[in-house]
Amino acid sequence: MADGEEDLPRDAKIVKTLLKSMGVDNYEPRVVHQLLELWYRYVVDVLTDAQVYSEHAAKSTIDSDDIKLAIQSKVNFSFSQPPPREVLLELARERNKIPLPKSLSGPGMSLPPESDMLISPNYQLLISKKRASEAVEETEEDEEGSDSKTNVSQEQRTDLQQVTSQRVSFPLGPKRAR
Repeated sequence: MADGEEDLPRDAKIVKTLLKSMGVDNYEPRVVHQLLELWYRYVVDVLTDAQVYSEHAAKSTIDSDDIKLAIQSKVNFSFSQPPPREVLLELARERNKIPLPKSLSGPGMSLPPESDMLISPNYQLLISKKRASEAVEETEEDEEGSDSKTNVSQEQRTDLQQVTSQRVSFPLGPKRAR
């Protein structure tokens, strides 16, 4: 064995032997530790399940039947088999009966609608526009300096009712030359 292998635990030596028997010669040293961790975790899970099955059967100790049942339940729930080839072929035939839609675009690459593209506007601003006559009235009133509270509240109500809004969108794409 190599210089560092005498210090390894028995389980680590077994993992290295398994890797060599499978034809894996080059691997990082962390691989052995990761496989050991997976191995220990799997064994603990199987033994925990076997203990639960043993307690359910009112037995004082775990026997081989409990371990076999725990392993079988792990295999059934952890690993799934792909469906048979015939089933996949039948599904493919059913799906392929439906023809593909005709291309609406001409030659070249077809692009998604502008609303789905990254260069489309992705936010909107709400800009309030007041009528020009109201703006002139406001400036005249500011100069007069009217202090009546009732007039101000009535003006605010009419301003809110007569404000028109306009939505403006800005694209986030690169700046365009003007």
